[in-house]
Amino acid sequence: MVWCNVPIRQAVGTSAALGFPIALANTVGYLVAGRALPPALPGALGYLYLPALAVIATASVMLAPLGARVAHRIDTGKLKRLFAGLLLALAGSMLYKVFG
Repeated sequence: MVWCNVPIRQAVGTSAALGFPIALANTVGYLVAGRALPPALPGALGYLYLPALAVIATASVMLAPLGARVAHRIDTGKLKRLFAGLLLALAGSMLYKVFG
């Protein structure tokens, strides 16, 4: 998005907003795929471990305003470098899982 001249703060916000429907689709997918399996742990539903889901969802909702504040206070150039570094780290992690 930044390559298409979208301001970095808007690109980061759009990325964060798109994370929710992606996470929701994955959650539904894990529920559907594991619906016939017996629970591996107490509190599990298919491939989902519900206590972990609750902790991650709660932390995400509570820390989102802090992330937005930091994104608006930090220098645009630094924010671009941090976001690019995060994307490179995620890409490296995915490549390592595939080829490592």
